[in-house]
Amino acid sequence: MSAVDLTTLITRAERVLAQLEAWLPPAPPAINWDARAYRWRRQGAQGWLEAIKHVSHIQPEDLQHIEEQKAIIERNTRHFLQGKPANNVLMTGARGTGKSSLVKAMLAAYSEQGLRLIEVDKAHLGDLGDIVDLVSARPEKFIIFCDDLSFEEGEGGYKALKSVLDGSISASGDNVLIYATSNRRHLMPEYMSENLTAKHQPDGEVHPGETVEEKISLSERFGIWVSFRPFRQDDYLDIVYYWLKELGCPQADIEASRTEALQWALGRGSRSGRVARQFAQDWAARHV
Repeated sequence: MSAVDLTTLITRAERVLAQLEAWLPPAPPAINWDARAYRWRRQGAQGWLEAIKHVSHIQPEDLQHIEEQKAIIERNTRHFLQGKPANNVLMTGARGTGKSSLVKAMLAAYSEQGLRLIEVDKAHLGDLGDIVDLVSARPEKFIIFCDDLSFEEGEGGYKALKSVLDGSISASGDNVLIYATSNRRHLMPEYMSENLTAKHQPDGEVHPGETVEEKISLSERFGIWVSFRPFRQDDYLDIVYYWLKELGCPQADIEASRTEALQWALGRGSRSGRVARQFAQDWAARHV
């Protein structure tokens, strides 16, 4: 083969390689292990930890009237950081009552002690095993956070999460826990037809009770269940006043906000901590 033919062959090969590279997905970015919080990203067959640049600064003391729930989560998180046995946590209950905020508050309180947070969307729960492997050699302690978690019939993430909860991350001394929030206590829909006292259909399951047991078995794999209840009116107003004070409102304006605060909650059909903070931000913007 002449030198000219060899040069032509090399040129063609480089052109083919360039075309192939254009079709291939880019390599995942390097992980910034100096970050405090991450979000699991996926593109095609590749997944990676993306550092979150702007992390919520909410503190545990900002969360009012959930002292019992806060004490349970704080105790479990401290045990985790101290290398003691700790449990995966499922937080359920009314919306806007501080479930996800409490997880973020743990990061704010304990990040200096090595706590880190990884947010994982429900669609990516099948990658949990890969995430655990990725951080297993790190010295930090990682909470994998699954927010607003629930499953419909046949979703693959259900079995993936169940498998991981049963697996190595539950062992004492590991550096990963799962904290999840949900509006459903058992994470999956339940139907009247599944009641064991319901009339059996000719073509129905022989053992319908096993179907029900399968549905509740996932939530039972969380060692700690924490329930959040709707706030009473006085609790809601306390939270409004707390945020108004934090936002710099004078006491006279804070006391004058009561009627509008109640009307604001009535209009939204909820006396939650989230609604209280939203009202306080609007009131402060108009009065400070």
